[in-house]
Amino acid sequence: MNQNSFIIKKSVFSEGKTKKIYLTNDPFKIIVHHKDNLTALNGLKKIFLLDKGILNNEITTLIFRFLHSSGIKTHFIQKINNREQLCHKVQIIPLEFVIRNVVTGSLSNRLGIKEEKIIPNGIIEIFYKNDTLEDPLINDNHAVFLGIISYEELNYIYSIVKNINNLLKIYFLNKNIILVDFKIEFGRSHKNEILLSDEISPDTCRFWDKKTMKKLDKDLFRLESQKKDKIFDSYMEVLKRLNQE
Repeated sequence: MNQNSFIIKKSVFSEGKTKKIYLTNDPFKIIVHHKDNLTALNGLKKIFLLDKGILNNEITTLIFRFLHSSGIKTHFIQKINNREQLCHKVQIIPLEFVIRNVVTGSLSNRLGIKEEKIIPNGIIEIFYKNDTLEDPLINDNHAVFLGIISYEELNYIYSIVKNINNLLKIYFLNKNIILVDFKIEFGRSHKNEILLSDEISPDTCRFWDKKTMKKLDKDLFRLESQKKDKIFDSYMEVLKRLNQE
């Protein structure tokens, strides 16, 4: 019998804008619960979007399964139900790694480069996860100086990030989706392994339709203030395409 069938959900360990993390009877495993909140601009803009958590749970499950099958180590163990996943408990490294394949958003504004310009090999940026400081853009030296990570660990993560990006660009392109940019996070397990963590979904990625360039992600809420049903339909479209062979 699968030992994970004996996992029991216990108290809430932490709660963020879009997820709750539960402890379990196994000290090295947690349950991640996806909520229906949709937030932007560091939480200043937020709405309740019914069943969005169900979509993000399923989308993240499909993507993490694909990455696992491609040799990427993640915290994901299995999907438990329509909102929850069983995952390895990790200590999250307070850095967000943003991979940009097409110029848009803040990168366009910062560098004065026209949107939609292709970035041949991708650009990796790191942001310090700190709500008080509004998650500032930092460099490697800042991250090491803050005691968050070592140069050796950063180099290791950069190699993983590049691999993930190469895998996902092809994965999504085969679904007629352009992976414009995306954010990922990592954590350290009790064995001190660095594992891809958190989620990969329309909340954390920019997806454009390959033919129409239509947005299929949170930008519909962040920038365009679209109606809830249009945002939901875009998330559903991503899930529909990922489920296609």
